[in-house]
Amino acid sequence: MSRPITLFTGQWADLPFEEVCRLAGEWGYDGLEIACSGDHFEVDKALNDDSYIPGRLEILERNGLKAWALSNHLVGQAVCDDPIDYRHRDMIPADIWGDGDPEGVRSRAAQRMADTARAAAKMGIKIVTGFAGSPIWKYVAMFPPVAESVIQAGYQEFADRWNPILDVFDEVGVRFAHETHPSEIAYDYWTTKATLEAIGHREAFGINWDPRHMMWQQIDCVGYLLDFADRIYHVHCKDTKLHSGGRNGRLSSHLPWADPRRGWDFISVGHGDVPWSDAIRALNHIGYDGPLSVEWEDAGMDRLVGAPDALQFVRSLNFDPPQAAFDSAFANN
Repeated sequence: MSRPITLFTGQWADLPFEEVCRLAGEWGYDGLEIACSGDHFEVDKALNDDSYIPGRLEILERNGLKAWALSNHLVGQAVCDDPIDYRHRDMIPADIWGDGDPEGVRSRAAQRMADTARAAAKMGIKIVTGFAGSPIWKYVAMFPPVAESVIQAGYQEFADRWNPILDVFDEVGVRFAHETHPSEIAYDYWTTKATLEAIGHREAFGINWDPRHMMWQQIDCVGYLLDFADRIYHVHCKDTKLHSGGRNGRLSSHLPWADPRRGWDFISVGHGDVPWSDAIRALNHIGYDGPLSVEWEDAGMDRLVGAPDALQFVRSLNFDPPQAAFDSAFANN
């Protein structure tokens, strides 16, 4: 099973797109998951400038790369978040923020996500990865107590805001891969089930599987793959190191990334606690043949060392299932 190994460009938005392509090509990546950040991909230009997408494709081709997914995590977050505040202002484009009126922000973010699907289709890309936001994440501790009706209303609000966006995804033949992640409408196993139920299990909406976020919540990330097999539309290869006991708790104590007092830490792929061998076996079992996208975030390692290091680790595990290898060998004899 020849799955492409891609580099997610979100953590590289400080570098020009051409420079990221040059580095990824030299390291040996097959392609990119291109973030709508920095100058990497601009949705408006893609839809309104006939030279823009050919220009992006030419840069990729020149560096021996292809594009398998677009990411618009930051704008997607604003579609149904509550509250909308200065945090969103600091991470979304100025034209989406506008005057900062929350409902206006959500509306413009929804339109941009629909346009992202259109831009992806125009570029020949079938997957958009991202966040969806959540009107109920603020209740995650469930104290002070929250009525079940409030939670159900939150799922309904998510469905009301995202179904029109997903209609556009359906129209253009693109799928949305939602990253199961704290602060999202689907952040663990049971909230994933509730989220899929809220939108009637429509095919336009699936999962960007990122095990790091599950590990620190003590969720069986491999079992998650098997149970949601038909919804695994994209895979992030990212790792975490869990610290045991003592003073460090799983919720991280409002401490910044890489702070040793946290209960877990970002770590380069293959150096943490994610059971990658079992995960690849599970991906083989469910027939996933999409990209393995390295999202490199290890603040304790130089990214120019960490990104190629992660590529080599993922490539070493990206093997054909034994039966497929046997069948291939038998067919050639």
